[in-house]
Amino acid sequence: MAAPCPARPRRLLPLSLGLFQGALLLFFALFVTYGEPSARTEDANLVANQLYGIFPLFQDIQVMLVVGLGLLLTFLPSYGLSAITHNFLLLNFSTQWALVLQGLLHHFHRGQVRLDLHSVLTAEFAAVTVVISVGAILGTTSPCQLLLVAACEVPVYLACEWAIITHLGVLDVGGTITIHVFSCYFGLGVSKGLFGASRRPVNPKETPTPRSDLMSLVGTLILWVFWPSFVAVLCQPGDAQHRAILNTLLAISASAVTAVVASSLLEGDGKLSPSHLQNGSLAGGVAIGVVADMAMPPVAALALGSLSAVACVLGFRFLTPLLARKLTLQDQCGIHNLHGLPGILGAAASAVAILAASADASASRFSQASPAGGNASEAAGGQWGDRGAGGQALCQVAGLAVAIGGSLVSGLLAGALLRLPCLAQPPERLCFDDSLYFKIQDAAGSPGPGSTDEEGALALKERV
Repeated sequence: MAAPCPARPRRLLPLSLGLFQGALLLFFALFVTYGEPSARTEDANLVANQLYGIFPLFQDIQVMLVVGLGLLLTFLPSYGLSAITHNFLLLNFSTQWALVLQGLLHHFHRGQVRLDLHSVLTAEFAAVTVVISVGAILGTTSPCQLLLVAACEVPVYLACEWAIITHLGVLDVGGTITIHVFSCYFGLGVSKGLFGASRRPVNPKETPTPRSDLMSLVGTLILWVFWPSFVAVLCQPGDAQHRAILNTLLAISASAVTAVVASSLLEGDGKLSPSHLQNGSLAGGVAIGVVADMAMPPVAALALGSLSAVACVLGFRFLTPLLARKLTLQDQCGIHNLHGLPGILGAAASAVAILAASADASASRFSQASPAGGNASEAAGGQWGDRGAGGQALCQVAGLAVAIGGSLVSGLLAGALLRLPCLAQPPERLCFDDSLYFKIQDAAGSPGPGSTDEEGALALKERV
């Protein structure tokens, strides 16, 4: 582990954030404006209807990310305050950084960036990848290291999203591939690039307590309730959005029940593991995103939710210890089990769903005359464009490969950057402890453990 730089000022965090916010203010003052108001009454009504259609779902996503995800990360008993605060900070920093980048790339016309609610929403999706990725290194890094992860990940995400959605034409309305799979393997790459082949000893503060597990489970419940909004917000209003909401509800309901079954069967005494419930109950929401708006039978959503929960629980029980032992891979929050495995399962399901829809269309073609004429393959493949159903299924697989490969390579490079000594990575004995970054007092009003002479000196030296 890199030693902190003694000459580095302990106010690096406020200085760097202050400079960033100042630069953002200058950028907005010079280049950013709101979209032009509608002159005609019918245009104004259309804009109002679009706003009323998207803003309630946008609010749901805000609750998910700020409250639900923040609480989900509080399973570390001495790191809850830091987990919630750093999640909130990264969400805001990454959203603003994404607004700048995507404004310059996609919304820059005649020297101005037009800002609307949709652009804020897509910028927040970029921020989601950051808060998921840092779960792999939760509690073992300083805030400045986390901000560097965000600064590196957002532009890579935007590039990969363009390659996957725009260039390859992958169908992924709920972000299963572009958000969940990408963020998972970027985070694992960061973890591997930062810690390398060194085996980190288990810290006693990593063990959850009943209270911290309860708070984390509350976060799971909040995420579970609002997950359909996350999946459906970018769907076309109408039938597609309706299907996305229904399929997501079925998938997360099945994953919640299946997580209980799988956890109970895996434990010798039949008791439940809190980590299995906290993550397995959400696995269906991760997997269903890529196929949520597709025309498929309800039983398919239930099956996908159940399979993803099983994959998540098995990952926690067997795969995470195996990766830690064989590859010395640290995954503090188990993001591979919640976002990686269900994401891969969902991507595979999308290819199967596309081929199945093509087969159904071909079968129905032989009993009905096509209004436009043509043969059965044309009728079946028309909805996928010139590439046909087989080509679209291959694109789904190619998009998954791009997401995994691009995120892993860029994550490894970002993790190597985190080794810079001036970023003040906390020493092992001060990891997973709020007292390094906050003024903590016990019930008697005396300073917490971070204020002892030795730890206080270290905190002053390494606090960023």
